[in-house]
Amino acid sequence: MDETVENTLTAVAGRLRAARTQRDLTLADVAAQTGISTSTLSRLESGQRRPTLELLLPLSRTYNVPLDDLVGAPAAGDPRVHIRPLRRGDRTILPLSHGASGLHAFNHVLPGATAHPGAAAAPRLRVHPGHEWFYVLRGKLRLLLGDQEYILGPGEAAEFDTRTPHWFGSATPDGVEFLGIFGPSGQRMHITPLED
Repeated sequence: MDETVENTLTAVAGRLRAARTQRDLTLADVAAQTGISTSTLSRLESGQRRPTLELLLPLSRTYNVPLDDLVGAPAAGDPRVHIRPLRRGDRTILPLSHGASGLHAFNHVLPGATAHPGAAAAPRLRVHPGHEWFYVLRGKLRLLLGDQEYILGPGEAAEFDTRTPHWFGSATPDGVEFLGIFGPSGQRMHITPLED
């Protein structure tokens, strides 16, 4: 076998062990989530068992790590990110982060506000667990928080607990684009000032 391939397969063992320990999981925890026996997992992590796609796919999902990262695949040379937009009615949401836990980042593109406010349905305020952070890129964002209304322009940000009744939309006919960071378990953004 090619020495490069052999070295790559050997390095997988350390990556698997690191991925598991970083998540504070035992071999038994991973076995319960993947259906792979603890002895097979142990042999994979010690390099005594050759990793196969059938074993790496469930581990990739459990550890929330791309398969390429587990095997140390070389960079493809194409730096483009291919994002699949989500449509929510007339809104376009571009997910910028992956994973089932932690903070989630999105790019929101909302259509313009109608020229006749009475023609549109009244905003429906929502409540759910979490914490939200918005940063406006272009246009103006209308944000309703409880009985307060805010208009945010480019470069302005807002942060709020999503258990507060809220709604957001474009404040202008041209639409609005903004970045949103959502912490489903109430995680908050921490901004450290840069020193000169």
